[in-house]
Amino acid sequence: MALELRPNCEYCDIDLPPDSLDARICTYECTFCSSCVENELHNVCPNCGGGFEQRPIRPAREWRPGLSLAQRPASTERRSLSYDKTEIAAFSARIRDIPPAER
Repeated sequence: MALELRPNCEYCDIDLPPDSLDARICTYECTFCSSCVENELHNVCPNCGGGFEQRPIRPAREWRPGLSLAQRPASTERRSLSYDKTEIAAFSARIRDIPPAER
């Protein structure tokens, strides 16, 4: 099963195309831009409380049969948060000093 490659930052709604070096994901594939992860979320996923990593780039070229962006395209379904920014800030403040591996 391939990563979903969501098309936008769930916080600020900026576009994050499949080849974006700016996309960050948590273990559940929640997707945010690096600016929001650093400045708004403080490396705390507002959905699960985990940390973030850079989202891998799916190869555009089919190096192996059936494995490329053309054969397994990125999602087009835009996502947004179900929490307001005040709730997110309070949640992040509560756990951001705990290293992600210890949350």
